[in-house]
Amino acid sequence: MKIAFLGLGKMGSSMARRLLEAGHGVTVWNRSPKPAEALAAAGARVAASPAEAARSGEAVCTMLFDDAAHEDVLFRSGFFDALPSTAVHVSMSTISAALSERLAAEHARRNQQFVAAPVFGRPNVAEQGRLWIVVAGPDAAVTRIRPMLDPLSRGVSVVGSEPRQAHALKLGGNFLISAMIHSLGEAFVYAEAQGIPPETFFETVNSALFQSPFYAAYAGVMLHPPEQPGATIELGAKDLRLLRAAAADRNTRLSLADSMAEIFSQARDAGLSNEDWAVGQYRMAQRRGPRA
Repeated sequence: MKIAFLGLGKMGSSMARRLLEAGHGVTVWNRSPKPAEALAAAGARVAASPAEAARSGEAVCTMLFDDAAHEDVLFRSGFFDALPSTAVHVSMSTISAALSERLAAEHARRNQQFVAAPVFGRPNVAEQGRLWIVVAGPDAAVTRIRPMLDPLSRGVSVVGSEPRQAHALKLGGNFLISAMIHSLGEAFVYAEAQGIPPETFFETVNSALFQSPFYAAYAGVMLHPPEQPGATIELGAKDLRLLRAAAADRNTRLSLADSMAEIFSQARDAGLSNEDWAVGQYRMAQRRGPRA
């Protein structure tokens, strides 16, 4: 399959490399050239612009940082004019539900095909091809892109025919991750105050209650911080902001999300924006925990 891939951060680079290794023809584009050059050495073709990349693929994947990056890369670059009607734009980024609706409307106006396919998993999971992909869009377009989803994932959930549904679900999943980290951090602070090592507390509770490798993975990150963050507090704050906006758009209030937004704001003020998402939230729990 001919695939164009726009956005080569930690996630995008790993995903594009997996597609190359699976035998797909991959054209890449990135605003900074170094990641594209690394993939060129692995066999990718490098496009000079988003529009050139869009012209080259049966599936054109975007994995861009945020809504603002989409505004620059898609709406101001000639991307839509260049995208063939036979190609499928696959939005794999975590973006707002509102932007997803706007993209769907723009593609519909041009008789183009659009599918949302945001992913769950950190960069190391992307390297292993074990992401979980949430998909929403027209049935025929979803069927067309399945060959490119398989090398990237351990599973795919098709959640609806409206692309915004997949992006909304991704925001909801990330909210649960933040809530899990929040509760783990406070539980670890509680355990330490009782003279119980957090590792012992977690091993006992996870064995007794959850048996969750996901909880275990995040507990490991919190208690043994990685040298390089997999995702940052800044990214977590962005996703929480988008979740609250999507909820407000449907007249829904989420009290825990409101409380956590204040904690993310405090983390930013404390200079933790670039800390690992899980580590930063744990450090905020530690700051709140001790009492005079």
